[in-house]
Amino acid sequence: MSYEEKFSLKGKVALVTGASYGIGFAIASGFAKSGATIVFNDIKQELVDKGIAAYKEAGIEAHGYVCDVTKEEAVNELVAKIEKEVGVIDILVNNAGIIKRIPMCDMTADEFRQVIDVDLNAPFIVSKAVIPSMIKKGHGKIINICSMMSELGRETVSAYAAAKGGLKMLTKNIASEYGEFNIQCNGIGPGYIATPQTAPLREKQADGSRHPFDQFIIAKTPAARWGNPEDLVGPAVFLASEASDFVNGHVLYVDGGILAYIGKQPQ
Repeated sequence: MSYEEKFSLKGKVALVTGASYGIGFAIASGFAKSGATIVFNDIKQELVDKGIAAYKEAGIEAHGYVCDVTKEEAVNELVAKIEKEVGVIDILVNNAGIIKRIPMCDMTADEFRQVIDVDLNAPFIVSKAVIPSMIKKGHGKIINICSMMSELGRETVSAYAAAKGGLKMLTKNIASEYGEFNIQCNGIGPGYIATPQTAPLREKQADGSRHPFDQFIIAKTPAARWGNPEDLVGPAVFLASEASDFVNGHVLYVDGGILAYIGKQPQ
């Protein structure tokens, strides 16, 4: 097999959850350019329709479905429908997620549970739904979108950090339990990524200076910039391709070096 063929996703069916926009959309688009057939879901028909339109504008024919990935029965029905209408899923990216920035002592138990449900329980549910067919087919790739909060704590994100820390360990356990079936489960841990959701944190202040949070991120990142969704595409294609067949249970941090850096010495 040639070098190029190792990285090809031609003939593969890839399900990327919550991929109507943002990081999921960028990863799915990269998969499509590498030859994969793209399937995605979102929680509302309106978001699915917007996603299909965005893929079409990019020249990609994507298959979109409405599904709440926290509901096991709905996920099982989704996977069965995809297998019938598109094909057996070769690649799963557990991308759907939420964050609630609330100080821990102000956060209700229900709010905490909601974040855990979407960011940790859902990847368990969707992975469990696709693994049996991967075993029958003799191969499979699962990529969990982890976070730097899989390793670090920070004020106001107790639920998110707990979920992403748990997702890191779920990644390792799936690799441990199903590696013998030629299933590789790895994670990607994005750093701070420039998306529409983070745009307010990057706006210039009235005096022309950087937003305080923007200054903080630039100072903490050796690359001295925010990441772009496209920065995640290469790592995702690698982890979805045969080039990574002996990489299992690993979390690849795409963070511009933040986790390697202690920070600048005060002047």
